[in-house]
Amino acid sequence: MPLILVTNDDGINSDGLIALYMAMRDVGDAVVVAPDREKSAVGHALTMHRPLKVERLNENIYTVNGTPTDCVVVAVEKLLDKKPDILVSGINRGANLGDDITYSGTVSAAIEGTLLGIPSVAISMVYEDGQPMRYETASNFAKRLVRFILDRGLPDDTLLNVNVPNVDEKEIRGVKFTRQGKRVYDNAIHETYDPWGRKHYWIGGGTPSWSSDNDTDITAITKKYISITPLHLDLTNYEALRFIKDRWHELTDEKPL
Repeated sequence: MPLILVTNDDGINSDGLIALYMAMRDVGDAVVVAPDREKSAVGHALTMHRPLKVERLNENIYTVNGTPTDCVVVAVEKLLDKKPDILVSGINRGANLGDDITYSGTVSAAIEGTLLGIPSVAISMVYEDGQPMRYETASNFAKRLVRFILDRGLPDDTLLNVNVPNVDEKEIRGVKFTRQGKRVYDNAIHETYDPWGRKHYWIGGGTPSWSSDNDTDITAITKKYISITPLHLDLTNYEALRFIKDRWHELTDEKPL
């Protein structure tokens, strides 16, 4: 049976984590190592200035008082008897689309898994206030996707960022393989005051706007498709590299290496 590491950034008590864990038990030996509380938008942070505590809640369920990246590192290096065959992070309550992936703890857990040589997937669902979460749509798709990856593998240094519309399975129009879109938030920093009249700033909310290109993750989700975006760990901009090297002689007598 394949060993499946399950984690998230919404915390150990997240309904999405529970749904994902139950789904992964149908595929292999699933082990949960997740933060002890919500750690959304912590990105790829590691805890380096205090010790971490691990609590075993059940035979295959652990919680760590740290970040999603902490959970992955501790699980692989200390808790598990062998390297997992696959890592699945989620199911996040809220999509991770476009520029959101740079902040996402959900995606960062999958990045850390990929750095450790583990095929990794991040799975998120669209969330709107007052709308019930249909996690079974994402968890059932996760089973299909994980079985595919276990059979076929992933390219080196590549993870999959998956976003699922929050609808019943029968309403899903299909799967689209997409590129990362562009999404920004207007008025996302709010001024507030404490009881003594001192000004503070609250980051969050805001009105999102995004590009409408047909091949992006954002467009796929708005049209009720599941979006799968391959992300590569090599962040080098090769076009810019060529551009700079070709024009370096205009600024200096040095030859580009």
